[in-house]
Amino acid sequence: MSTKRPEGPFRIGRSETGLGLFATDVIAKGSFIIEYVGPRITSEEVQRRRNTRYLFELNSRWTIDGAPRWNTARYINHSCRPNAQATISRGKIRIKAIKRIKAGDEITYNYGKNYFETFIKPHGCRCRSCQKKREREAAVG
Repeated sequence: MSTKRPEGPFRIGRSETGLGLFATDVIAKGSFIIEYVGPRITSEEVQRRRNTRYLFELNSRWTIDGAPRWNTARYINHSCRPNAQATISRGKIRIKAIKRIKAGDEITYNYGKNYFETFIKPHGCRCRSCQKKREREAAVG
């Protein structure tokens, strides 16, 4: 395993849901943060790897398998109220800030309905906004 630091305004650290990616500097709204990378696999191969959590679909034919640890973007956790967004353009998955991210904040994006329904919903969402919502509901009732 490489001990090389990630290249960008972020670090990998402990989050409430496991490991996460945290800003080390202010990241301006609209700024590119990181690319989600990994081997490109076919839709047929995706069917053989069904329970892999790091698959990111590019289109109906191709998917990126982001499981390798050198894919630093794999550490970005899901949030129902994210501060970043993944966009697909010319076969690349680029993560950019959709709001200003302060140093120390965890970088998050919404994983989408299919991932949420398959992996997150059965265990309950543990993103910060859902945790706060549960705390408010518990305090009221």
